[in-house]
Amino acid sequence: MNPDSKIYVAGHRGLVGSALMRQLRARGYRHLVTRTHAELDLTNQSAVQDFFAREKPEYVFLAAAKVGGIQANNTYPADFIYQNLMVQANVIHAAHTRDVQELLFLGSSCIYPRLAPQPMREDALLTGPLEPTNEPYAIAKIAGIKLCESYNRQFGRDYRSVMPTNLYGSGDNYHPENSHVIPALIRRFHEAKLNSAPEVVIWGTGTPRREFLYVDDVAAACVFVMQLSMATYQAHTLPMQSHINIGFGSDMTIAELARTVASVVGYQGEIAFDATKPDGSSRKLMDTTRLNSLGWQARVGLEEGLTLAYLDFQKQVSNA
Repeated sequence: MNPDSKIYVAGHRGLVGSALMRQLRARGYRHLVTRTHAELDLTNQSAVQDFFAREKPEYVFLAAAKVGGIQANNTYPADFIYQNLMVQANVIHAAHTRDVQELLFLGSSCIYPRLAPQPMREDALLTGPLEPTNEPYAIAKIAGIKLCESYNRQFGRDYRSVMPTNLYGSGDNYHPENSHVIPALIRRFHEAKLNSAPEVVIWGTGTPRREFLYVDDVAAACVFVMQLSMATYQAHTLPMQSHINIGFGSDMTIAELARTVASVVGYQGEIAFDATKPDGSSRKLMDTTRLNSLGWQARVGLEEGLTLAYLDFQKQVSNA
């Protein structure tokens, strides 16, 4: 990519997409193409084909997705698999038919088996059953990887896939029911502080371990991977195992996370755990050897990232 390249960021208003926009602008890329959902429904194949025919982007970052936490995935499994499959198929196929040679697909750590050896390496994909609570979403993301690999194998495209760990940061979704764990905790502890609530109850036992990466770090990693030469990328991947993990490199228990979020927010009450609610996988730590060997490392620590995320939440609340 060069500053004059025409770059389409699909999902530019989402958590990762907005971070990608910040990253690309900071690096001097001037021709960024975006569309809101109201302007372009990515589940509509003909609309997506028309868009690519008109705009003719040279590079595509596919960050558009329907995302949510355990409760949302359990409640809307059909929505999660259908919408994500359609978006991915439409964008990747339209990119190919309009001769886009380079595309980056954003997946998720949930593609790996529930009992995958820790930390999870790229070659753990398709070696065992998935976590039931988000299996439909995971299946869609696995399909996205295989779409990219299939167009590479059949047509010589350079479509790459990255699998980030759990993300948080500026632009996150703080919905009380459909958000991921960090934004959900930020909102709950903030409201508990305002209401002087004596206790906050967290879903699950608090024992599962999770890894968290600040979203601007993952955006930097995506641009880094996109800028690799085709020879370098292929030298570090395999034709049918072409994805690259993006992670922070260490994890913590949900209980430790909750205490850290409470401290950043300034909540001083008690924290309890409801063991009748699902925990999800016991551990999900990414092996980032492949990406680190290429020269990339995460930079934003958890407390720094949580402080930035809480400032973003307060800004969203004040603007609501």
